[in-house]
Amino acid sequence: MSKKLTGSQMLIEALAIEGVKVIFGYPGGAVLHIYDEIYKQTYFRHILTRHEQAAVHAADGYARASGDIGVAIITSGPGFTNAITGIATAYMDSIPLVVISGQVPITQIGTDAFQEIDAVGISRPCTKHNYLVKDIKELPRILKEAFYIARTGRPGPVLIDIPKDISGTLGEFEYPETISLRTYKPTTKGNSRQITKLIQAIHNAKRPLFYIGGGAILSNASSLVRTLVNKTQIPAVETLMARGSLGDDNPFLLGMVGMHGTYAANIAMSECDLLIGIGVRFDDRVTGKLSAFAKHAKIAHIDIDPSSIGKLVDVDFPIVGDVKNVLEECIATLDLYDTAKIEAWKEKLSLCARENPLIYEDSDEVIKPQWIIQQLGELLGEKAILTTDVGQHQMWAAQFYPFSFPRQFLTSGGLGTMGYGLPAAMGAYCAMLEKNLSPKYIINISGDGSILMNIQELMTCVEVDIPVINIILNNNYLGMVRQWQTFFYDNRFSHTDLSLQPDFVKLIESFGGYGVVVKDKKDFPKALQQCIDSQKVCFLEVLIDRFEDVLPMVPAGGALNEMILFKKAK
Repeated sequence: MSKKLTGSQMLIEALAIEGVKVIFGYPGGAVLHIYDEIYKQTYFRHILTRHEQAAVHAADGYARASGDIGVAIITSGPGFTNAITGIATAYMDSIPLVVISGQVPITQIGTDAFQEIDAVGISRPCTKHNYLVKDIKELPRILKEAFYIARTGRPGPVLIDIPKDISGTLGEFEYPETISLRTYKPTTKGNSRQITKLIQAIHNAKRPLFYIGGGAILSNASSLVRTLVNKTQIPAVETLMARGSLGDDNPFLLGMVGMHGTYAANIAMSECDLLIGIGVRFDDRVTGKLSAFAKHAKIAHIDIDPSSIGKLVDVDFPIVGDVKNVLEECIATLDLYDTAKIEAWKEKLSLCARENPLIYEDSDEVIKPQWIIQQLGELLGEKAILTTDVGQHQMWAAQFYPFSFPRQFLTSGGLGTMGYGLPAAMGAYCAMLEKNLSPKYIINISGDGSILMNIQELMTCVEVDIPVINIILNNNYLGMVRQWQTFFYDNRFSHTDLSLQPDFVKLIESFGGYGVVVKDKKDFPKALQQCIDSQKVCFLEVLIDRFEDVLPMVPAGGALNEMILFKKAK
């Protein structure tokens, strides 16, 4: 039955119907009607961030950790432009969000009114879909469509731009029970004929390889991926976005693939004769030089997004469909797979892994960042969800932490957004509480450059009791840029030296959090426990080797088998 509600009331009712429990936001003039209704409601918790970018990152972290849709509310003008980095981050990694933005009244649109911005125009390249609500009658349908579009097909952020007069206008509210869009009908079931061809190719291949991407996690298909890999014993590699999908204790996992992937994983990609991409997009950081990519292989691509298939590489077995549905069908028809025929291939890759393992040269004189990540893994393991910012610390976390389950590693992949880690950790913590997730701790791995990007969110953590532990790997450099300057620019460290930095302990204490500095390896376990015991948002600053590099490394534009490898000092 319909009822008379204002646009703001309609929004609150829709959020309640959709089961939203937490939203992140920042008020302003264009959303005052909405915030007045938020004040009155009891359906969900609103968390006030200190910046609109952080509100969207927090909603993103919530979505990645929980598998649900993240929701953020922001105001018009600079509120919206501040949020666009968060929206683009979610778009690049296919994260389901609904972002509500305020807009000036309809009569003022196009007049350069105070805090007016073309939110729909600006966000068009980095949203799955967006709306400008022009009539109160359209709002219930738009709200329903936004949630439907965000979560179905290839997930992504959807923007609803609501003019202030619409949010204050009365209208008939009747929320649709179902949605059917004539121009949007995602294919969820794979073509059986193509699946049959792929199964036959798997039987015939002598050097097959599973290439697992973030889509395996987004479709909640990780358990099926594990079943498929264990059943066939076919070697597998994970992308950055897929870390945790197989679990690092899986004997058939060769590690992460790509620019900073393991030697065995990259050699496998280069020499396989059948490459089976599962929920991947053949990103340039994975493929390297496209003309040299998997040049000996037939390629299969399983993905729900038809526009991704054949976009960058020619595909022999295109299968459009939900990864979960396709893998169920594949597993059901692979009972007679002969694992003996790939023994030579597995032994070759095993030899690659033994000859060039993922290693570093430890030291008692200076703390190595890889050692910190390994120690963290030994101390917390599956008890922690990790978020990261972007840079060297991100790659060390991906390489050396022992991930054991999907959604354990939350990081900005496609856009590479510095400042993502802390607000995403806030969202992950809220998801952990709401969903009663088993991990006990939320750890943000950051660098001394990245942590300053959204440092104002320490205040949010203190205000609403979010005890994120931020491990700052401090090398007083913009480390990844410095590494490229070392390798490719003759050590010309142009504006990457961060020797002048704040006192991070005093800084977090000024917010009301807890801080500790580690200068010696032996002090790290105690410092970590102190942070846990404090039950506050923390900075655990570790002074690391300033010139440590992330290796292996495939130079930009190079082939995957042209890695710069770690060489021990003589």
